[in-house]
Amino acid sequence: MSAELISILVLAVIFVVATTRSVNMGALAFAAAFGVGTLAAGFDAEEVFAGFPGDLFVVLVGVTYFFAIARANGTTDWLVHAGIRMVRGRVVLIPWVMFAVTGVLTAIGAVSPAAVAIVAPLAMGFAAKYRIHPLLMGALVVHGAQAGGFSPISIYGSTVNSIVASEGLPGNELALFAASLVVNLVIAAVIFVACGGMRLRGTGASAAPATAAEPEGPAGSAGSAPGKSGSGGGEGTAAAGDPRPVATAPPAADPEEEPGGTVTLTPARFATLAGLAVLVAAVLVFDLDAGLTAIALAVVLAVIWPQDSKEAVNGITWPTVLLVCGMLTYVNVLDEMGTIEWAGEGVAAIGVPLIAALLFCYIGGFVSAFASSVGIIGALIPLVVPFLEKGEIGVVGMVAALSVSATVVDVSPFSTNGALVLASAEEVDRDRFFRQLMIYGGAVTAAVPALVWLAIVVPGLG
Repeated sequence: MSAELISILVLAVIFVVATTRSVNMGALAFAAAFGVGTLAAGFDAEEVFAGFPGDLFVVLVGVTYFFAIARANGTTDWLVHAGIRMVRGRVVLIPWVMFAVTGVLTAIGAVSPAAVAIVAPLAMGFAAKYRIHPLLMGALVVHGAQAGGFSPISIYGSTVNSIVASEGLPGNELALFAASLVVNLVIAAVIFVACGGMRLRGTGASAAPATAAEPEGPAGSAGSAPGKSGSGGGEGTAAAGDPRPVATAPPAADPEEEPGGTVTLTPARFATLAGLAVLVAAVLVFDLDAGLTAIALAVVLAVIWPQDSKEAVNGITWPTVLLVCGMLTYVNVLDEMGTIEWAGEGVAAIGVPLIAALLFCYIGGFVSAFASSVGIIGALIPLVVPFLEKGEIGVVGMVAALSVSATVVDVSPFSTNGALVLASAEEVDRDRFFRQLMIYGGAVTAAVPALVWLAIVVPGLG
């Protein structure tokens, strides 16, 4: 049995064991990276650790630490009140506002994970406050980022267009942008309806029930009732698999909340808002690292107001960090030992062009669910060039389908965007929400490449 096939089988075992034994998938992935890397590929420890995503580790820790402080000092409550005033109390509009904001950020040049890192904590705060299904809110944030992600001036768009040009292939920047925009908008509309978004119509912010059960999502499981994030039970938390509402005591009055529900702007909250503005400017204007910037700002706030930040370190979602970093380390081992290239060459050898095109879309989607989308696109497009040069498949359609397939799956909890949504979720059973994201990400990975292939590639057959 080849080393490449062994590595794929081990990946399947990781999923089975993590699902049936409730073991953190990241810990299993670290063990697999060590075992497969050393025994099957002959890597030493340094080569195995080379795949550890240090940048993503810092982003997850930094962003969740900063927003844990923002929650502790009441800044997120202030932002929620301001956002509700902006949409005039219409809760149904909130998910679409988040979709639009992330879409605009990526369309004007923000890296997709950076846009999600900025918007997701705010969006998930809205979801917790007004009982919007967390999967609905998280999915719209990620799909919004991808909807704008292939504009001609975006990171993804400019990367794909430059690769196409360098390979001497015909390109169409607007067609690529339109394909991603339409696909993500359609998916967002479907998940909006499936997760009960239509039930939010006519619901004002003041009328949103504080303890209503979340509507069932497409995975068929209800969102968890309010409770401590990641807790295994306790007051205010539903037992696993129990979709019933949970009666909770009314929240204690905020001493800094004015009569009528308006949250006052204290010095700590003002400084946190200023820090958020600095974070946005640093990431979007000066191209600084979102994680390092967020940690630096969080430290400043912690030094000035230590009473607000004492428990903020506990707000860092360490199980999510372990999960994502472990999986990405193992996927990098697969990449370095040639498993991905091996699979691509096997597909290219298929004699039926349309079937080969479909399999390339699936490879892009599956691998990207665990790795950098732009990196997968950069690797796969050159790989399919000999295949496209035969003229049997429309180049513009194939490039668009491959690009969309490799990015639409970023809602997976193993990708950067999905991990940020998972890490930012408030008042949910985090294990249940992880399963919902994994099922939804799996459904997108299974269905969307085929649908995109059918809608874009098949009509462009040459």
